Amino acid sequence: MKHFLAVILLTLIAISKTNADIVKNFTVNGNKRISEETIKIYGKIELNKDYTEKDLNEVLQNLYSTKFFEDIDLKISNNNLVINVKEFPIVNQLIVLGEKSNKYVEQVKKVISTKAKRSFIKSDFIKDIELIKTLYSTAGYNFAEVNTKIKEIDSENLDIVIEIKRNDVTVISTINFVGDKKVKDSRLRAIIASEEHKFWKIISKNSKFNENLIQLDTRLLKTYYQSIGYKDVEVTSSFVNLNQSGNIDLTYSIEAGKRYRIGKLSTNLDNVFDKKIFFPINKFYKKVSGEYYSPFKITNLLEEIDAIIEKNNLQFVEHNVEEEKRGDYIDLKFNIYEGEKFSVDRINILGNNITDEAVIRGEMKLDEGDPFTDLALQKSIAEIKQRNIFKTVQYNVKEGSEINTKIIDIIVEEKPTGEISAGAGVGTSGGTIAFNIKENNWLGEGKNVGLNFEITSESILGNLNYSDPNYNFLGNSISYGISSERNDKASLGYENSIQSIYANTSFEQYKNVFADLGLSASYDDLQTDNTASANLKKQAGTFTEIAGQYGFSFDSRDRVFNPTKGSIIKLNQSLPLIADKPYIQNTFSGSFYKLMSEDFVWATKFYLNTIDGLDNEDVRLSKRVSLSSKRLRGFERNKIGPKDGDDYIGGNYAAAVNFETNLPNLLPEKTNVDVSFFLDFGNVWGVDFDSSLDDSNKIRSSTGLAANWLSPIGPLSFTLSQNLSKANTDETESFNFNLGTTF
Repeated sequence: MKHFLAVILLTLIAISKTNADIVKNFTVNGNKRISEETIKIYGKIELNKDYTEKDLNEVLQNLYSTKFFEDIDLKISNNNLVINVKEFPIVNQLIVLGEKSNKYVEQVKKVISTKAKRSFIKSDFIKDIELIKTLYSTAGYNFAEVNTKIKEIDSENLDIVIEIKRNDVTVISTINFVGDKKVKDSRLRAIIASEEHKFWKIISKNSKFNENLIQLDTRLLKTYYQSIGYKDVEVTSSFVNLNQSGNIDLTYSIEAGKRYRIGKLSTNLDNVFDKKIFFPINKFYKKVSGEYYSPFKITNLLEEIDAIIEKNNLQFVEHNVEEEKRGDYIDLKFNIYEGEKFSVDRINILGNNITDEAVIRGEMKLDEGDPFTDLALQKSIAEIKQRNIFKTVQYNVKEGSEINTKIIDIIVEEKPTGEISAGAGVGTSGGTIAFNIKENNWLGEGKNVGLNFEITSESILGNLNYSDPNYNFLGNSISYGISSERNDKASLGYENSIQSIYANTSFEQYKNVFADLGLSASYDDLQTDNTASANLKKQAGTFTEIAGQYGFSFDSRDRVFNPTKGSIIKLNQSLPLIADKPYIQNTFSGSFYKLMSEDFVWATKFYLNTIDGLDNEDVRLSKRVSLSSKRLRGFERNKIGPKDGDDYIGGNYAAAVNFETNLPNLLPEKTNVDVSFFLDFGNVWGVDFDSSLDDSNKIRSSTGLAANWLSPIGPLSFTLSQNLSKANTDETESFNFNLGTTF
């Protein structure tokens, strides 16, 4: 028996000897540009080491990954590692012809992997051609032609010429929705990103057809339907027709399916946990039981579970949700269990060619050395996606270098983050032109920079702002800005200009409770002429101030866009620190939403704004308050409240209460008109600078119908109203319309 074991042992040793050789030297043949030392470093070649077949394969993979070599052969002879290589030819020049725009040429050279002074790899170059076509397709040039020419200088160098012919841009002529959609077309048009092309939309990229935009529309529609209970909705965009004009007729087919409510909710808790810890979750179950199903409601419940886990400092806790359909209901079971005990060995950030790695790490809920849970990883991915600066965000988890550790690869794909838009509006109250430019990932640091202008017949407003959504990776946002406003009231004998700078920060203090802190400095110049009133002339001059602001808001709406339940309440106050005319201003507002039936949503809103001078000073003209036409319909804009001669000067106080409800099915769906009923109450009163003026303390009220029509020339809004009460000096308006659109 002993002899038998000895034979086996000697055999194993012999096999290991034949499968491993000690490399004492290495030789490279065929290299002309790449030095032996570079090959040694990239191949991770170590001398005086036993090399198995597996080790040689790793060297081979390392060298191929450099993309320097077209062919590589390895062999060991007499303890010498012989490496025979054939280098790829080098691209001497990369020339792009046919494209007149330098911006497009630069973008083409940026996205393709083939570069000047780098290796030419034919397989990669074929992929680059498709990348160029995709790039032009995203800009609406779906029939762009890309031809290439390769000129060999010698066996080691070549020139590449890429010829591009854009052809005509493909725009979206019409957007239609068919099938059992259960939602009006006007609502669906507001949800999707795509827009029908109009002749004035010279800037908008969303009216140009591209596959990525269609995929985004499909996701947006599916998310919306699921959020209102249609869990099994099917959305396809298979109807993409090229019409006679060479443009696209786009049709989305929607099968909403059954609308579900949330049924029974239960918790399946691992025995290792104390049940009393998770007992508070039951009160949240009661709130959503019986309501329409929504993934967002499930997410909110999971966040409440997370809060309990964090409060009790529980480690390695995982959870998931099981859904079971029962008639018109979906029962939910929340499984909470102890996961495997792993820690994070390393986090690798890949694909971020523009964005700083710190921006991505700042959104992670995991760090090296932390306990690893799939829950924390999924929340991290969600936070990164929410920044909206990447086209895709993916991850890969693999075993770490030590036992019970994990390595996480976060793979992102960059996308363009600049925005440019323009808009115009005209109505019974005048016209407006606006222009906006915004960059959402300034210098790859995840910060936002925006510039916007707004021009009306009597005013010009410009604003430049800079914001950091995650300042110093603390979860707080901070922003700075400078603005300039000029108001020219020639008919009333005055003009007013205001320059200001500001800084503020905001953060979530508690769940759904947000706090804002700010500081501003302004310079106000009011000039009058002989036609101005005596009171206006008294207020003429220049004024400076430094003021502090703070505020709180509570937002419990089920969604920001078209909410059906919940509320948002805001409280803000402005206090003077240094001011020529000190004042204190308070603003309190709220909106409450309730779903009365499947199609009816009732909204109640209130608004209160007060401003009072301090140290016996009067409130300046530019600081006096008023009500917008949205808060008090049936009255001309800025034509209610205290009046000095022919000038409506605003008041020290303004208040409004609004009741609204939509009126579905009042008009046929094909009209693309949404109608709502309203009842408004409001008041503007208070004159602190002249007791002889009527302070106009009277409640105004109106009722009527509001309609929004998606017309061929842009969105039109109409208001038909009847005044129920008013002051003698008020200017009423029984009909109002506004046309607004973007270019």
